[in-house]
Amino acid sequence: MSSSFAAKYVRAQTSSIIAATICFLAVALLLTGLMAHVVATMTRSGNEIDDARATRAAAAAIAAFAARLSGTVTDNAVWDDAYAAIASSDAAAWAYDNWGKTSEDYPLYDGAIVIDPEGRVTSSYAKGKSFQPSEYFGEAFARQSKAAAIASEAPLVNFFKTESGVALVASQAIQPFSTNAQLPRLSVLSFYKEVTPDILGAFSAEHELEGLRLQAVAEPGLLSVPIKGMDGATIAFLVWPSKAPGSAVFMAVYPYILAAAVILCLFLAGVLFAGASEARRLRRLADVARFEANHDNLSGLLNRHGLLNVLEHLSSSAVPEVSLYLVDLDGFKAVNDAWGHAVGDDLIRIVAKALATCHQEVIAAARLGGDEFALVQVGSAALGDFEQAILNLFAGPFKIDGRTIEVGASIGAAPRSEDIAPLELLRRADMALYRAKENGRGQAIGYDPELDRERVRIGELEGELRSAIKSGAIEPVFQPLVSATTGAITGLEALARWQSAAGRISPEVFIPLAEKSGLIDALGVHMLRVSICHARAWPGLTLSVNVSPIQLCNPDFGAQVISVLKESDFDANRLTLEITEGVLMTNPDQARRSIDQLKRVGIKFALDDFGCGYASIGALRQFGFDRMKIDRSLVSGVEDAANGIEVLRATISLATALNIPVTAEGIENARQAAILRDTGCDQLQGYLVGKPMSAQEISETLRLEDPAA
Repeated sequence: MSSSFAAKYVRAQTSSIIAATICFLAVALLLTGLMAHVVATMTRSGNEIDDARATRAAAAAIAAFAARLSGTVTDNAVWDDAYAAIASSDAAAWAYDNWGKTSEDYPLYDGAIVIDPEGRVTSSYAKGKSFQPSEYFGEAFARQSKAAAIASEAPLVNFFKTESGVALVASQAIQPFSTNAQLPRLSVLSFYKEVTPDILGAFSAEHELEGLRLQAVAEPGLLSVPIKGMDGATIAFLVWPSKAPGSAVFMAVYPYILAAAVILCLFLAGVLFAGASEARRLRRLADVARFEANHDNLSGLLNRHGLLNVLEHLSSSAVPEVSLYLVDLDGFKAVNDAWGHAVGDDLIRIVAKALATCHQEVIAAARLGGDEFALVQVGSAALGDFEQAILNLFAGPFKIDGRTIEVGASIGAAPRSEDIAPLELLRRADMALYRAKENGRGQAIGYDPELDRERVRIGELEGELRSAIKSGAIEPVFQPLVSATTGAITGLEALARWQSAAGRISPEVFIPLAEKSGLIDALGVHMLRVSICHARAWPGLTLSVNVSPIQLCNPDFGAQVISVLKESDFDANRLTLEITEGVLMTNPDQARRSIDQLKRVGIKFALDDFGCGYASIGALRQFGFDRMKIDRSLVSGVEDAANGIEVLRATISLATALNIPVTAEGIENARQAAILRDTGCDQLQGYLVGKPMSAQEISETLRLEDPAA
């Protein structure tokens, strides 16, 4: 390179550097000016926005204050008892007992005033003491009372200037809850609440209005909201200082802005180098982000997004013989509960590593979340062989920090057919996995179109069930409960029956469906209501209704049952709710609350199917059952097993020791009935003593048993 050329090259490079420097300087000055303008605008806007917020908050506080008092007046004025009492000769005493005395320490109002239709004071109390409202509020109060003396849905609410400050007064005519008649001029109930420092403190705390106070006039330099009286004139102001957050933030960052202006000049010199370094760093971060977007952090396997990308790639590359396997760990929750999540995480990592190498045709492994994994197979290995390779991983225990941990696996498999989208393949494998988990632990199920058809049928049946509940197509039949000694019918058990357009549907089908689909509460209330409606015609007989564990675990269940009893005017002492022991194990606390709530009103509880599960003596004592129904397996066992009678006798002796009467269900022959009678069972149920019958058949049976009825 010649010296002249070198000089020209250096000058060119120098000119470029100078031009770049000047350009950067000009841009820096422009940005500095823009930033200064932005900071000033943000400071001003921050102050204005917060002031506007505070003003709206103050107005909202006043409105909420008025709404609370308005609602309180409406709750007390639109009241049938109040309407009747105020029209009686005992109006003053009743008003004092219900409102005047309460005003002494009631947080919702400080005073209560009742004005009769002629404008005379029936009752007026402030803080529990009698006072004259006309002297305290002035003549405007009489105008408000007069205006409110007509029945209306909303009270009149206004602020009044008082001798001690400002008070909010809400007035409404005392009226019945509903009437079709034209009402005369009515008595008026007024509640008032003083705007005290405590009230202002509550406003301040709820709406972030520090320094809020009440003044007769607005003060320059302070924010304010007027409080207007009945005539629209301002009677006081709520005032408070502005927070000026914009200015506060500016003063806090001012030293940094100044320092930034100095540092900016230095920054320009290194911006190109820093930019290049930042670009390299961002590329590295982008690579990491792409990896994390497609992989699970705990196991290092692909995540759901990464799995779908692999399936999409296989689909676009037309790779044949692709199958997807979903693997769900059986018993993983118990591991977390017993050993903690740290051990559970270790187990996830061990299982993830094992699954990824369990078969030579695994080309991708993913963790879809929790304890669910996915494997992508490309190859010709049979589904059964591949599934067995997975299950073999769980044939023995896992060792983690000296602990021996056993888990199993449920598998759902779906081979890819032509033109099937990755999401559809994942859905099919998930359908198969769901069926595998339903069938029990350690199952491997391949996708079958019948699974989809079954899902459609269940969906259709769920819709029909919803309609059947609404239309009342599901009706109760009643099976007699008879005395073991006299043979007389002492009660009836209501059993749900559904006769659909396609034929009779078994309760063993539609009741589990109702539980899964969230319809069990509606079905239970419907059955209870209809059963009670029929049972009212059979005085002297108890009514037993089965309750699903899901119903009993609903916090609103007790209130629903009590509501049905009240609307039907049915004696709670005649009703027995039958529950199985499963609810005592799944949610004992909520079950106990519901049982206690209903037992307080007289409803009895029977433990159904005792002897086929794990109910303990402690559970029988803790829940205070009024009756035990022994399972039909114990009844049939008296003939099927050599020691069946002894087992039955021991079961009934246990109930007798706990002072719990016993009902035996499933009685099919006289020998069973005699044995149960001899062993101490006091009530029998079964086809021998009475099959399930319609309400009409029950009425006819009772008439034949008692011709005088």
